[in-house]
Amino acid sequence: MYGNTAIGEAAIRAGCQCYFGYPITPQNELTEYMAAHLSRRPGCAFVQAESEIAAINMVHGASVAGARVMTSSSGPGISLKQEGISYLAACELPAVIVNISRGGPGLGSIIASQSDYFQATRGGGHGDYRTIVLAPASVQEFADLTYRAFDLADTYRMPVLILGDGMLGQMMEPVEFTREAPKIPPVRPDALRGAFGRPRKIVKSFTSNPADLEEINWSLFRRYQVIKEKEPNSETYLTDDARFLVAAFGAAARIAKGAIKEVRAGGMKVGLFRPITLWPFPDKALRAVAQQVKGILVFEMNMGQMIEDVQLSLNGAREIDFYGRPGGIIPAPNEVARVIARHYHKKGLK
Repeated sequence: MYGNTAIGEAAIRAGCQCYFGYPITPQNELTEYMAAHLSRRPGCAFVQAESEIAAINMVHGASVAGARVMTSSSGPGISLKQEGISYLAACELPAVIVNISRGGPGLGSIIASQSDYFQATRGGGHGDYRTIVLAPASVQEFADLTYRAFDLADTYRMPVLILGDGMLGQMMEPVEFTREAPKIPPVRPDALRGAFGRPRKIVKSFTSNPADLEEINWSLFRRYQVIKEKEPNSETYLTDDARFLVAAFGAAARIAKGAIKEVRAGGMKVGLFRPITLWPFPDKALRAVAQQVKGILVFEMNMGQMIEDVQLSLNGAREIDFYGRPGGIIPAPNEVARVIARHYHKKGLK
């Protein structure tokens, strides 16, 4: 399947009941798939909204009612959804938001890019809030991390973002689905299903009392600290004997693996560190791997965004270099291999 359609099928199998979206390249195959398949299921709904702003507010309403709900877009559309995502976080409402990112800033291009890392990992909207951010690197991971996204959203009552890109979304690979769609859509126990027989409850994000707002933020912060401790996830590749490390996420990590195979064939001991959760960033795992290497090259399809989290994680313990291709140009593995070799030898490694 294509990456985009794999997300759609996995979402349905994860129990997604409602999808609200608006077309934008390069994620339209996901919207098309949900239109064709989700609306046929009992108790489920697909709506092509009149705008991205309308879509995220529909997500808010469906989540309040207890549905497993998803929306998707690309960079410009995610920007329009940010106010609604902030409201979801404030109201402690679970939802899954998919960003199949494209080149920016502005309308940019429809070509794959990783320029939305800051937007995803720094909250993106107003206020002190976070979203869990998952970064797949294959079509199979698109499916697996979609399941994971819905589970995490419900567990922590918050929005979870899947950050892919046009390359992975349009890529076709074999994929195995490990869940069957539930016959009866699940309903969260905290859902608003009418006030008969229970105390009145209001879901809102506004308070005129500063002390109340402070306590809301402290409550969210304490939850985020639990997530930072329990949920970081990463992959290492050929790091057991590595003397030099490449750090990359998503599609860039796929390219880096090919480059590492090439330089390994030339005798260079290079490994890969790939964060799967971009927030929380797997800083402890990175520090553990970095202890054995002489240098690190951060490779991204942007001007340098994840590099800040790598620098914060290592706090000057290792020299960190950067290589990026912004704007949607996807480098071949042999190009990245040449960059790795140059930095490897610059460190005096043989």
